[in-house]
Order: sequence, then structure tokens, then C-alpha cells
Amino acid sequence: MINFNFHQHSIYSDGAEVPEQYVQSAIDLGFSAIGFTEHSPLPFDNPFSLKSDNIEKYVNTIDSLRNAYGDVINIYRALEMDFIPGMSEDFNHWIETCKTDYLIGSVHLVLPPETGELWFTDGPDYKIYDDGLHKFFDGDIRKAVKTYFNQINTMIETQDFEILGHMDKISMHNQDRFFTQDEKWYQLLIDETLDQVKQKDLIVEVNTRGKYKKRSDYLFPDGLALKKVSDMKIPVIISSDAHKPDELNKGFDDAVQQLIAYGISEVWRFDNGQWISEPLR
Repeated sequence: MINFNFHQHSIYSDGAEVPEQYVQSAIDLGFSAIGFTEHSPLPFDNPFSLKSDNIEKYVNTIDSLRNAYGDVINIYRALEMDFIPGMSEDFNHWIETCKTDYLIGSVHLVLPPETGELWFTDGPDYKIYDDGLHKFFDGDIRKAVKTYFNQINTMIETQDFEILGHMDKISMHNQDRFFTQDEKWYQLLIDETLDQVKQKDLIVEVNTRGKYKKRSDYLFPDGLALKKVSDMKIPVIISSDAHKPDELNKGFDDAVQQLIAYGISEVWRFDNGQWISEPLR
């Protein structure tokens, strides 16, 4: 049983409830640890990221929860960093400002070349994905997906963080309409990213949200990508990417079964300043 989750969002970014409700739910589930990962601040107005005016409140809230519940559950403060070349600030700035325990590095907003606009590849509405594909890339899915992975690779090369978030979530709204994940060009992009992950000793997040929200039939990563993670012995965590307290362990049982089927026998957890492995069972 996985009794921890290190990726969730509260009202301080795009989650539904105050952090205490997630903590109470985690305790009810018998969790030993929980980590809050609000979307990092961005230099433009948006409905999902931590606002600069709320940074101090976020820091103080997590400190207060640690004081109130620390004898029952370990509570960690982190960020899910949104990386956009030339727009997002250096990750180390937010490590200091938000006093984080760890960081997840993710790409949700793709910067198409020579446009200055952003392609939103996540969220519940696949039409936004489709519209951006045609507007920014003239429907060229290979160019679009390559731009996404290049942005991830640049993040890995230039930023300091521990966990790569939902690395292949660019495929979520694809749903096998524009390409299939076994195509050679796509797998070569996966290979390139995983090689960099291995070189930087990053942890790959196995994210269950797309599947339990019924936006995808897959975990992220899944299939050939997850098999490669296993073959390369890259460490993994399982996360539900919860936006509500009742989502804290959504999809965990399914994810454990899939990891074991791919030959992965352990997951990693954060424990008082260090990442340690825990056997799957």
C-alpha cells in the first residue's frame, strides 16, 4: 500500500480546498506523509498558479500545519515548477523564496517558436489542445510534440529539481488521433528525454490523474515509456496529482500493479530531507 503522496494542489494554486482538508483526508487514509506542490508563480495572469501575494500565506500555512499535525503525519512544502523558456524564473529563486523541500519540474504551457504565445496542452478540454496544434503548428503533430519534449529537455539541462512530472502528458489529448505512442519518431523523443533524466539522476513521476479523471487510458508515463524507465532503472514515484482531498490515493492500486508488471519493484518517497526507496508490495 502506498501511504504517501507528494503531488497535490490546494486553493493556493488550482486545487479545490484549503491545505488542512488534504492533511485531514491523508490522516484518515493512514498516510505517513503528504507534500503540497502548488503551481509555481508565473509572470502573467492565469487561473492556476500560486500568486506572488499569497507566497507568504502558503509558507506560513504549511508551517502551521506541521506544528498542528507533525506528530501524526509528515507534511512537506514544495512546488510544481512550470517551465517556460524566457518566461519562468530560475527554479532556484523559488526554492529560496518558498522554502521548499523539493521540486517537481513540469511543462504544461508550450512556447511555439517565433510566436510569443503559449499552447496549453493540459486541462479537461481537448479542443484547446487541438486548436493550439492547428494555430501554432499548422497541424504538424511531430513538430508540436518535438517542441514539447525540447522544452522538457531544456528544463532538465538548465534547472535544479528532483522529480520530472508526467513527462509524456503531451499524449493525453492525442488519444491516438494524431499519432500512436509506438511510432519510431515518438519513441526517439522519449529516449532522448530519459537519457537526460538518467544523467541528472532525476526521479520520474508516474502520474495517475489523467487516467482516473477519464481523460486518458494511460498513466503518465505508461506503455513503452514506462518499460524503458524500468529497463534503465530510473527511480519512480507514484502521484495522484490531487486537486481535491478525496483524490489523494486515486489510481494508486492500478499504478502499483502496472509498475510490478513492468518489473519495477520499488518507489521513492521523501523523508526528512532525503529521497529513499520503499519496496512495492
